[in-house]
Amino acid sequence: MSGEHLDHADIVIVGAGPAGLSAAVRLRRRGLGRVVVLDREPSAGGIPRHCGHYPFGVREFGRLMKGPAYARRNVAYTRAAGVEVITGATVTALGEGPVLTLSMADGVRSISASRVLLSTGVRETSRAQRMIGGTKPAGVISTGALQGLVHLQSLRPFCRPVVLGTELVSFSALMTCRHLGIRPVAMIEPNGMTTARAPAGIFPRLLGIPLLLGTQIEEIRGRDRVEAVVVRRRSGSTQTIEADGVIVSGQFRPEAALLKNSHLRIDPGTGGPQVDQYGRCSDPNYFAAGNMLHPVETAGWCWREGQAVADAIADSLEGRIPLPEGALRLAIEPDPLKYVVPQVIVPGEGTAPLGRLQIRLSKPARGRLVLTAANGDTTMLDRVDNRPERRIIVPIKRLKAVDAGEARIAIEEGR
Repeated sequence: MSGEHLDHADIVIVGAGPAGLSAAVRLRRRGLGRVVVLDREPSAGGIPRHCGHYPFGVREFGRLMKGPAYARRNVAYTRAAGVEVITGATVTALGEGPVLTLSMADGVRSISASRVLLSTGVRETSRAQRMIGGTKPAGVISTGALQGLVHLQSLRPFCRPVVLGTELVSFSALMTCRHLGIRPVAMIEPNGMTTARAPAGIFPRLLGIPLLLGTQIEEIRGRDRVEAVVVRRRSGSTQTIEADGVIVSGQFRPEAALLKNSHLRIDPGTGGPQVDQYGRCSDPNYFAAGNMLHPVETAGWCWREGQAVADAIADSLEGRIPLPEGALRLAIEPDPLKYVVPQVIVPGEGTAPLGRLQIRLSKPARGRLVLTAANGDTTMLDRVDNRPERRIIVPIKRLKAVDAGEARIAIEEGR
């Protein structure tokens, strides 16, 4: 599409994954005239495009699908609703107005809108961010990169890699390896148990892949290609594992580089935008949905959340959601708490798309989840006995009696 058409839209959505596409369809059905979805990738559909395995689509389309088929269905569904889906368009700046600056093949453009929805998703934490030592040979990649190479380019980046991590995405990496006959030589988890729920630990063993719990990758060795990894167990003993690659999986972070130079507030816990229960950012013309709010949930969760936040956007244009005034602002006590979403609770009745607090831990913890208001009053939110990356859900209505202002959420351990 030529740049001269990119002048104004009713709604601009940044990110063509499940959340962005489902929101676009709902906005069209709510009567919005011009809804534009922008994505920097050459094809729309988001991460499911790379996931050549089940299960996708049961709740959304009533059938079990692999990721690429699910992505194609989402894109077709969106275009059939009259949404403009523009790929190869990289948004480079978020401005007040709102106005977006974007880079396209034919130059730099800008587009204004009545509302903007951010749904740029997540990325995995890299080797460098995990401070893994050793040399820097080729063959160290994320699960997303692996899936792109295997499913989009039919490439086989290695034959005998090590998989670091045991989140759900780590098991997706195992399935992707099987697709081209790649056989991992070990699955490594620093914690004493798998991050994914207990039955998941059976899967690598069924494939004959050693699952090493309580083990860290200390060093990666190799000159041009990975030749071995050195691991350290909790006992202090080390082991050298011959391998030709490392899949660094999980520990998702929001794809939020755009926020860093913008006027929007960033939540230090999630790394994504600070939002209220309507998905509304600190600039009320901007909203956010999907995994950039809560790294990470399933495609189906993001799809439904995109629809719900789209309703809030349409309602905001009609003046039907409360103004962001007199709000309760939530912060967390870090370690063991990792984040809470939403971080701002606006007073008012009615259904909100983020009508439940989603809280996660940075390490296993047990105790009472307690909110302490600025005046010192405490509210018990829940009892917790949980692991990292497992969601803790608390209905917002439990905060109804808490006054506006600052409040802090913490875990009183062992009580």
